[in-house]
Amino acid sequence: MPSLSGWIIILVIALLVFGPSKLPQLGKSLGSALREFKEAVGGVGKDDQNKDKTST
Repeated sequence: MPSLSGWIIILVIALLVFGPSKLPQLGKSLGSALREFKEAVGGVGKDDQNKDKTST
């Protein structure tokens, strides 16, 4: 996990590569992708718990 200075360097590089107008769109799409991933991982855990309850 990068330290604070590492995150600043990453942000500056992203700003140079994508430009200030694209960064909000990228952040929004990254956030929605992470949200979908968490829901999918949480769904797998719930399925496993339901399977354990029905098998006992």
